[in-house]
Amino acid sequence: MRLTSKGRYAVRAMLDLTFNSNGNTVRLQEISNRQAISLHYLEQLFRKLRTGRVVKSVRGPGGGYVLARSMDEISVKDILDCVGENINPAKDIIGVPSSGVDTKAAGLTEGGGTDGTHIVDTPEFRLTRNYFENLGVIMQEYLTTTTLGDLFRKAKAENPAYWENQNQNAANSTFNAGGSTTSAFNAQPATEPSATSSNEATATESIIRPNIGEINQ
Repeated sequence: MRLTSKGRYAVRAMLDLTFNSNGNTVRLQEISNRQAISLHYLEQLFRKLRTGRVVKSVRGPGGGYVLARSMDEISVKDILDCVGENINPAKDIIGVPSSGVDTKAAGLTEGGGTDGTHIVDTPEFRLTRNYFENLGVIMQEYLTTTTLGDLFRKAKAENPAYWENQNQNAANSTFNAGGSTTSAFNAQPATEPSATSSNEATATESIIRPNIGEINQ
């Protein structure tokens, strides 16, 4: 069970795209500069993300990437699946002893395979397998129910001053040298909903669970 840098970088890059798009295209070079991720590596990741239909590319002057769907329709699991991450903690549990285990000496002589190994089917093995299978289910549910929109709203709630400054910078950048505004790409803007009820806010907080440190406190 291991989330590699591929998955972590993909999620970071997608969050950067969500935070900085505001309906317009974002160039990979900009993401690379902000997140200190190799441009070449980002190009590889975004090819997979485009194939997985979570982003779409725009060619030509002012080209770049935008979200292919609303930020509330793209889950963290969607992103990890696109780049080929598999963090199922039970995927390698198949009942075969690890290297160096003498199954005969341990009394496990039943169910032997044709290659001389013996299949483990002890109560300890079954309990371990079931435990990690259940952990995998919880992890999949958590990744599936957390969207880019959830993380976007969480970031805004935790640091409103930063996002107010970001919005002001974005507003200033929409004016060109002649004073006219640039046209926005026809995509879902990554903006905060105009009004959020207390029930909706509570639901959002419950989706994004606290980290382990907060749980243990």
